[in-house]
Amino acid sequence: MSVFGKLDALPRVSLAHTPTPIEQLNNLGKALGGGHLYVKRDDCTGLAMGGNKARQLEYYFGEAVQQEADTILITGAVQSNFVRMAAAAAAKLDLACHIQLEERVSDAGANYHDSGNVLLDHILGATIHTYPDGEDEAGADANLQSIANELRLAGKRPYIIPLAMGHPPLGALGYIQAAIELKSQLKKSDFEIDQIFVASGSGSTHAGLLFGCRSLKWPIRITGVCVRRRREQQINRIEKRCHDISRLLDIENPVDSSDIEITDETFSPGYGKLNDQTLSAIKLCARREGLLLDPVYTGKAMAACLNHVRGTHKNQSTLFLHTGGTPGLFAYSPQLNPAN
Repeated sequence: MSVFGKLDALPRVSLAHTPTPIEQLNNLGKALGGGHLYVKRDDCTGLAMGGNKARQLEYYFGEAVQQEADTILITGAVQSNFVRMAAAAAAKLDLACHIQLEERVSDAGANYHDSGNVLLDHILGATIHTYPDGEDEAGADANLQSIANELRLAGKRPYIIPLAMGHPPLGALGYIQAAIELKSQLKKSDFEIDQIFVASGSGSTHAGLLFGCRSLKWPIRITGVCVRRRREQQINRIEKRCHDISRLLDIENPVDSSDIEITDETFSPGYGKLNDQTLSAIKLCARREGLLLDPVYTGKAMAACLNHVRGTHKNQSTLFLHTGGTPGLFAYSPQLNPAN
């Protein structure tokens, strides 16, 4: 059975508004001095202000519904888009949701802890827990398991969406589907894409997209932009994610190590920390295209994409995969508001 037949055999619920559109960024291309630049609007997937996680959650919630779970548990950073969208999906499917917020960003301030995604988490009715160590994925998952055990004692049927490596990467399957969608859209259009840029954090979106493209025998270059860890660590993570996908689907891994392209040129000073390149990219896209990026993921990824176009690639066609994160803008209002 092919990879696509394997996908069809897995439980899945419908959450994302797809296909998401592809738009040409003409004004931005002119501002850069030339080059064909496009964006795939996965910030428009719906589900409580959209984002890439809607595609990923379709498979996690598919399994949860199959297991007759009544409660979802998930962990992430204080301003996690994933937990916000999981809370929305749980509400949509009439499930309870417990989210665990990890302290990954020091000296973040009141807005970071009260606004943006956190505000939406509260509005969506999630039960919120906290975890003090933002760099301990295994510990965060273990704490989720403890909460799940308490829920089981209370007669609940919890389902955990894990954070750390070593679990079946169900979320990545959503971006194998996205690769199919993208290839079909381009086939019907009058343009071709030479290279894709995407934020690379947990690795599920990046690895799933790469795995999907190579399964389609599509050799397009995909550059992951580091937003959580340095390049060397992220290369290892994406390589492992691809192997885990192949094991999950019980098929041969079509991704070679040479396919994995990672840059950390816009990562410093670290996760969730705004830098000048990111701030410039956010302002440029907003003022030239009305396109909103966030400081944590898409701002850094677009900054690297713009560096690429500004360099020696003005004759290329480059596509930016917009993974969402818009609510995070409000958490960074002191840094983004010119009046401050």
